[in-house]
Amino acid sequence: MQSAAVLLVFLFSIARAYADITRSGFDMASVRDTSTLETKVIADWHPNSKDAGIRQKLVEITVCEWWPGMKVRLPVTLLAPAADVCTNVIIENTGLQLKPAAASGAKLRLLKEHGVGLIFIGMVPIDAMEPVGKLHTMMEERFIQTKDTRHTPAWIWGISDMRALTAAIAEKDVFQPKKVLATGGSKRGVATAAAGIADARITAIMPVVAPVIESPGGPYVEGMLPAEITRMKEDFIAAMTDPMGRDKLLLRQKARSDERITVKMARDAGWSEAEIKAACNAAWEACNTTLFLDTLKQRGTEIFYNQGSNDNVSPGLVELGRRFPQLPVYIVPGGQHGGAKEAGFVKAVNGLPEVDENLYAFAQHHFFGARRMVAPPQVTTQWDKAGRRITVKVLFPDGNEPQDNTLWWSVNRHPDYSIAMEFDAWSSLPLHKTGAATYAGEATLSEEVKTVNVITVHAHQENGSTLTLSSPEIRVE
Repeated sequence: MQSAAVLLVFLFSIARAYADITRSGFDMASVRDTSTLETKVIADWHPNSKDAGIRQKLVEITVCEWWPGMKVRLPVTLLAPAADVCTNVIIENTGLQLKPAAASGAKLRLLKEHGVGLIFIGMVPIDAMEPVGKLHTMMEERFIQTKDTRHTPAWIWGISDMRALTAAIAEKDVFQPKKVLATGGSKRGVATAAAGIADARITAIMPVVAPVIESPGGPYVEGMLPAEITRMKEDFIAAMTDPMGRDKLLLRQKARSDERITVKMARDAGWSEAEIKAACNAAWEACNTTLFLDTLKQRGTEIFYNQGSNDNVSPGLVELGRRFPQLPVYIVPGGQHGGAKEAGFVKAVNGLPEVDENLYAFAQHHFFGARRMVAPPQVTTQWDKAGRRITVKVLFPDGNEPQDNTLWWSVNRHPDYSIAMEFDAWSSLPLHKTGAATYAGEATLSEEVKTVNVITVHAHQENGSTLTLSSPEIRVE
């Protein structure tokens, strides 16, 4: 434990620099300081109007002074059983509205059935935070001036989750957490990972459609994508026949741009090419779990990512499987980040019932030991080029035997960060059991093959919950 603590001090209490880009961490003493919350009670503890067995409180807190004179304040909803003290807690995210957030799905079940406390912190795109329409440009200007990753989305989102936990712990008569599970999707998944990495109070994380190994949606410095990918994106948009879909996609592109800097901005400010390249990934390092796996393992933090194979906000899944095959994941074949249906986004991972059920199962495991986690399967593939046949064998090293097992594949996938990648087709067939904790399947492909990507998906039912997990995404060439 002492070595892990020393490493955390090194990683987070001391700013690190490379090519004059400062990787700022978090001052954990300040994060845990309740005196700086400047808590404003919007609605004190009172029974939930729909369920008297739940009590709730709404406050507004100071997350931080992001830079001198710029305080960030966000709403926090606290939900708890009417009488019990909460020793197990989930941190999630909600909007900025000054009214109590409502729990639903797995979170509501865990609150009602198992007394799990809930903390909801307002979490929105930075251009929607006060001062609305200006904060994101002020952030960009600060980053350009200081070259300090403190002034990036990952930093502010991450500290928000941690400060919300501090606000809950201040309610000593209600929250006395021994285990804390953070979760959230997209920007809220970034917050989940960044907070889980930095804050030892958080004992488990379940990020959804969030970057795990590479930058979300492209480099933080716009204009640094390979020219080939940029052309592919432009060609895709130009070829769209639905004008509403095209407009929705362009709006998405703009929303992402509003939280980044451009090559022109950096060069106009005198940045070197080395600094521009370093900033592309440094801006997201606070939430890059793979950089801190050893520390998290020593601390005992449990991790379970839920991703989409077709999500360009969580790219690098093939590389993730090559380098970190033991990281627990559920990769949804064909799963997308989400977006306008007019633009063709119809399989948003964050809204899938099995992902909500995964939160329930993961919490059952982490909080109560009421079910097992399943170790990531070990997958071997064999490619018969002449017969266009792929054979896949799966072994569960922990001896678990999921009840449902499926082989998925996609042929000639488009590259990460291209829009076309988000619409790659996937096919499937059942895997059959070949022995103890082993399964196999074989598919004959009808089209010309340069590459075939494979994911195996498994559903394990135990003690009233179903955990759906997958193999890594594997590319066969």
